[in-house]
Amino acid sequence: MRFLPKHPKRRKRLALIALMITGIGSAVALATIALKENINLFYGPTQILEGEAPKNHAFRIGGMVEVGSVKRNKDSLEIYFEVTDTVNKVPVSYTGILPDLFREGQGIVAQGKLREDGVFVADTVLAKHDENYMPPEAAQAINDAQKIQSTLTGN
Repeated sequence: MRFLPKHPKRRKRLALIALMITGIGSAVALATIALKENINLFYGPTQILEGEAPKNHAFRIGGMVEVGSVKRNKDSLEIYFEVTDTVNKVPVSYTGILPDLFREGQGIVAQGKLREDGVFVADTVLAKHDENYMPPEAAQAINDAQKIQSTLTGN
């Protein structure tokens, strides 16, 4: 072992430095993994249908509840509806009690996962809190989708 110093104090210092570097590296790695798992990205219906959203990974979707799309299961708290950005729609399934302000034609943001079959399974549904408010992410998704649609149609 020629690379190790012969002096005992230097060996202790070298071991301590190596231990500190290993500990700091481990802490950084664990923090990075924890942050990756807890990031909730936002996607609009157009982005989801274009394949930008991850499947089986938590993220948020936002837009308007499509008028006429709300269907409730009479035997449970399960509800199905579609979220639209006025261009594309994504089916959403949610089991639980919806917010009081949840209505067709209103803006919402839902958090959950996209299944392989294209249905978004929501864990949480948040509705806007008054008539004039639209969640910023949902408003941006609607504006982006309308820009894409106008570009495609040439308007």
